[in-house]
Amino acid sequence: MTAKPTGNKARPFKLGGKSTAKPKSGKQPANHKKRNPVFDHSRTQSGRTQANQKVPVQTRVIVFNKPFNVLTQFTDDSNRQTLKDFIEIKEVYAAGRLDKDSEGLLILTNNGQLQHQLANPDKKQGKTYWVQVEGDASAQQIKQLEQGVRLKDGLTKPAKVKKIQAPLGLWPRNPPIRSRQSIPTSWLEITLFEGKNRQVRRMTAHVGLPTLRLIRNQIANIRLGELQPGQWREINVNEIQLK
Repeated sequence: MTAKPTGNKARPFKLGGKSTAKPKSGKQPANHKKRNPVFDHSRTQSGRTQANQKVPVQTRVIVFNKPFNVLTQFTDDSNRQTLKDFIEIKEVYAAGRLDKDSEGLLILTNNGQLQHQLANPDKKQGKTYWVQVEGDASAQQIKQLEQGVRLKDGLTKPAKVKKIQAPLGLWPRNPPIRSRQSIPTSWLEITLFEGKNRQVRRMTAHVGLPTLRLIRNQIANIRLGELQPGQWREINVNEIQLK
């Protein structure tokens, strides 16, 4: 039987939050200033910060289809392609990483709290991948991936794994994958609830199914949709459902 990770029900992401704790005296100190994570110090036209002025900072959320061979960062000393070649919005940062040789969904935001919720493996937000592997995946191999495999950095947590047909409307990769006519390939859909380094590739290799192509299709409830490589769209923060 497939192991099913447990957790709290999904809820809309909310900015900030309220504490139920009260000061022992029942009163706030005279010099106490309430902190609202939705607000930030305003910046003057020269770029300096004025601590005595505050303006609301609008949370921005970008859903991006990262092409193959693009770094998940905005700068690179070796002049390789980065996010800056596709996204001109300032002060948004990737919520987690996607390897240079992987493709698909990347969420960027200017909200540090949301970024942490999406990227931190302890929060157990599911991340779903379409994986093309070398070989015809068997039921036994799929079961191994579901139950967990022992890698050098420990046993992987239970995952959701199923065999699928090649995704409809999938764009061709540039450059194409390496393939051998004598060996078939198959597609898997894998949902992880943790974030070990290059985990999907190491897991499939461990069970004898080397990864040829890796595309992230979903994070939490946000899907790639019809975005083509290099395209992005902006969504409302309230669309994101977190556990």
